[in-house]
Amino acid sequence: MSENSQDSYSKQLSSIGILNSNIKFNFSSKQLSEISVNKKQAKLTSTNAISINTGKFTGRSPEDRFIVEDENTKDYIWWGDINKPFKSEKFDLLQQKVCDYLNKRDELFVRDAFACANKKYKLNIRVVNEYAWSNLFALNMFLRPSKDEKIQKIDWTILNAPGFEADPKIDGTRQKNFAIINFTKKIIIIGGTGYTGEIKKGIFSALNFILPHDHDVLSMHCSANTGKEGDTAIFFGLSGTGKTTLSADSNRKLIGDDEHGWDDDSIFNFEGGCYAKCIDLSEEKEPDIFNAIKQGALLENIGFQGNSNIVDFSNTEITENTRVSYPIEHISNIAVPSVGKNPKNIFFLTADAFGVLPPISKLSKGQAMYHFISGYTAKVAGTEAGIDEPQTTFSACFGAPFMPLHPTKYAEMLGEKMKNANVNVWLVNTGWSGGEYGQGKRIKLSYTRSMISAALNGELEKVEFTKHSIFGIKMPESCSGVPSEILSPRNTWTDEDKYDKKANELAKAFIKNFEKFANHANTEILESAPVPK
Repeated sequence: MSENSQDSYSKQLSSIGILNSNIKFNFSSKQLSEISVNKKQAKLTSTNAISINTGKFTGRSPEDRFIVEDENTKDYIWWGDINKPFKSEKFDLLQQKVCDYLNKRDELFVRDAFACANKKYKLNIRVVNEYAWSNLFALNMFLRPSKDEKIQKIDWTILNAPGFEADPKIDGTRQKNFAIINFTKKIIIIGGTGYTGEIKKGIFSALNFILPHDHDVLSMHCSANTGKEGDTAIFFGLSGTGKTTLSADSNRKLIGDDEHGWDDDSIFNFEGGCYAKCIDLSEEKEPDIFNAIKQGALLENIGFQGNSNIVDFSNTEITENTRVSYPIEHISNIAVPSVGKNPKNIFFLTADAFGVLPPISKLSKGQAMYHFISGYTAKVAGTEAGIDEPQTTFSACFGAPFMPLHPTKYAEMLGEKMKNANVNVWLVNTGWSGGEYGQGKRIKLSYTRSMISAALNGELEKVEFTKHSIFGIKMPESCSGVPSEILSPRNTWTDEDKYDKKANELAKAFIKNFEKFANHANTEILESAPVPK
């Protein structure tokens, strides 16, 4: 770095309160890994990835995420349990405290990167980290400038201080940890938690406001891939529905696995890496992820085989939310750049543990908006403490914790883009058939893959459909590689009256959940609700 650029760089940091003179700027993954291991903050694994423990927090803390309420946000944010307001003056004081804390560290790790693979919406990001391994996460997850590319102007800054704890009585937080977004200052402050996912989801939340509000670009919590003919497919789905598994296809190139934008003519990745769950990972089940865990990858909260450095992916002693981050280039079959054409097919994935929804069904535009706002799946017994039977789970837009605007805003944008691109939307049940969890059986992955392939290659455009009597969605009567009797879920139950009862219960749960959105939803969406008998 030249003397002039160093001066400019120092001024930019000092302008936000960072005065620490020992800055490790844009260190490589190898350097950051070595520092982490040498400081005994990380363990070198047998594949040369490093493994760290994020401490008390092994997942995000949604109740401790805030957005500063000011002139730029007060009339636009969907305030409530998800988007909680934070006072501007409290933010300023807390930012200064975070900076004072970071200035006293022996060294800081700073990285310049960007978000959005479509350069029209490029968001330049500076991340200031207390720990080398947090900076490695930022290196993996954000887009990396090329060797000849210099980031001159910083759009957003993240101050990440896991070791700093707030005083809730003075600082206005709920407890000692926090993640707070300031859209006016374009700064995100994170403290009291080492969980790295807070870093990427902070920028994702910012983009979920900026892109729809300023650019008429739909931001989405989804994976995406593209076929040999350039046809793009999008996969929405909550945890456990198969989003990562089903978007990984040897015949299609991965655009990205988690965060994307959709403008007039393209789908583009926000990120430069993947942040995959590792629980029970195996080379057989997930070869791409398994083989991506090499030098540069960052494993979180995993266990080992005895006293060795060989990872035990079945170990849940720390958490079931074990994770790995790695650059997208660790996957061989990727789209370069991470951009695709307008989608031809969208898949809403749900693991329906009640055995009610068809294994695949086609949605109208109104139904697609309704199910998008609903974001349904189900938790099954054993996944969380206290769950003894299946429970409905709804997360608006399949990513409610990261959506600053009202869900109907995203849904109406989805409907408009669906119409303009003439896209097919499919609801895919990766859950149960022939009865609810404990009685029926989970739908075979091979059947689900066959149904998705049939949708992608156009086969399902040529078959007859039957309308579901309660949900109104269209069920195909045949599909290659799938027994026709499972395509209509009522036929798979030995007691059809019991099926009807369970289907009515689920329909009523949808309707009750939708009540909080009804006042903002248009007629087309409202008329697409299920109709209990």
